[in-house]
Amino acid sequence: MAVTKGVILAGGPSKGTRMRPLSLDCPKPLLPIAGKPMIWHPLSALAKVEGLTEIIIIGFYEDSVMAGFIKEAKREFPNIGISYLREYKALGTAGGLYHFRDSILRPPVPQNIFICNIDICCSFPFTEMIALHSKHRGVGTIMGVNVKREAAVKYGCIVTDPETQQMVHYVEKPESWISNMVNGGVYLFDKSLFDEIKVAMDEKTARAAEDPLVKPDEILRLEQDVIVPLAAAKKMYVYECKDFWRQMKTAASSVTATSLYLSQFSKTNPDLLSKPSSTILAPVYIDPSATIHPTAKIGPNVAIGPGVIVEEGVRVKDAIILEGTTLEKHAAVLNSIVGANCVVGPWARVDGFPEPEDDAKGQISVTILATEVTLAPETLVRSCIVLPNKTLSKNSANQVLL
Repeated sequence: MAVTKGVILAGGPSKGTRMRPLSLDCPKPLLPIAGKPMIWHPLSALAKVEGLTEIIIIGFYEDSVMAGFIKEAKREFPNIGISYLREYKALGTAGGLYHFRDSILRPPVPQNIFICNIDICCSFPFTEMIALHSKHRGVGTIMGVNVKREAAVKYGCIVTDPETQQMVHYVEKPESWISNMVNGGVYLFDKSLFDEIKVAMDEKTARAAEDPLVKPDEILRLEQDVIVPLAAAKKMYVYECKDFWRQMKTAASSVTATSLYLSQFSKTNPDLLSKPSSTILAPVYIDPSATIHPTAKIGPNVAIGPGVIVEEGVRVKDAIILEGTTLEKHAAVLNSIVGANCVVGPWARVDGFPEPEDDAKGQISVTILATEVTLAPETLVRSCIVLPNKTLSKNSANQVLL
């Protein structure tokens, strides 16, 4: 059986700005989505791939930031090598791969290398991608996703040959529409990928030598610098993902991603879900250390973190409640994220509306309370972003509360 390895591109602290205020206290890869760190979802899907021996996480976070997660992951997936490799500076999506090529290619040398972006929520159809990849044996297979025409230009757009699934053209965020098929952020490459990255690196170095205004550096982007020429050379193929897919670019998208993953858990990880009842409306994830009053009504699409206390008569729906928070009697939390160690007072209400698909600019949909926010009794906060360590005693709507 072909040896397979997985690489997860975790990015770095500068990249998490759109996840604020949540990423102020918690690095983006560790933000809880459906009760598990964001990075756990691709990692646990990779761990199920037959013949996969190792998962390497590449990022620009300090080793100490990722150490706890790596330790936990090794315990949960003992048969797979799991490691974190830190870039000495942000090198771009292909620069990091190339910098750590020796680690990725060390024996057993992988025939297949999966590469996943961190901020993708999907069913990770790795087995199906291997099946297609082994048929065509091009350099790579990319997971393509069909999106609405008006949204397509925000992504890398793919033009394919419908007969062969071969990629014939790739443009990253084109100025005008070229196709509804976009780059889903999941790739499967042959080990010859590194030869292709070397070509791109050599070309970049040559350009820098010719043009005194171009500074030589090791920053290389997988999409523009590697996939564009591979598509032109007809060496890339596309697996179309028909299942759910969402890009997690903003803090609000965590709520959508949580509901998608919780629905998937009923098939993949049913043991993670709380048992439905008259007060638990599935799907719901509740950490074992949380305390929930029997009269509280929870769900659907709710994830409740460690040490959370939910008092009597509370209502929670389409929400994420993070570690150590207390929801006092008869509080309501809907379409919202409540950060760690917050207190939502009695009869207070935190609500918003579902994240719009087209990311309407300047509009706050989901309410987000950062760490250690306190709501006085009977306070209403609707469609607001609230920064850490605030006490709110009057009603607010559609505001960023600094």
